[in-house]
Amino acid sequence: MRKVSAHLFSSLDGVVENPGAFQFGAFGPEEGAAMARALAPVTDVILGRTLYDEWSDFWPKHPGDGFAEFINPVVKYVASRTLTAPLAWENSRLIDGNLLDFVQDLREGEGGDISVNGISVVRQLLAAGLLDTLALTIHPVQVGSGKRLFDQLTDPLRLELVDSQITSVGNAMLTYRKRPE
Repeated sequence: MRKVSAHLFSSLDGVVENPGAFQFGAFGPEEGAAMARALAPVTDVILGRTLYDEWSDFWPKHPGDGFAEFINPVVKYVASRTLTAPLAWENSRLIDGNLLDFVQDLREGEGGDISVNGISVVRQLLAAGLLDTLALTIHPVQVGSGKRLFDQLTDPLRLELVDSQITSVGNAMLTYRKRPE
């Protein structure tokens, strides 16, 4: 079975929306190395519609960037109730039907790891038990307002820490998986 994972940047007060507004350039060599390791086995990416809109407008225009070299050619599946096919960004496909069923089918198929991006999509897969790992890079800043990952999750969700690192720029990189029942 293929591994399904998500990685979000977070403030100390749990805001995961628009991390560029609070990262303040705090992305050091450890963060870059961790991203490279995490993305190396990924062959498929799942995006929420909002993130798809943002990234499809930005990343094709920045081909020399290391992340652009990964995200532009990779197969991207987009969860949306408003977009229609075909999608303009290369290798982008609209998810047809139920997101949870799609992810379950995708993880049982052939290929490498699956990366999930977008707050709503991550939240839904986390609640459904379909995320194998959740990585959070926590920046030492309080933001105050913005979307938080756990805001709409009402049932208890038990996680266990499987890896942690404090980086040279002061971020805490934490990786969790769902705690076995």
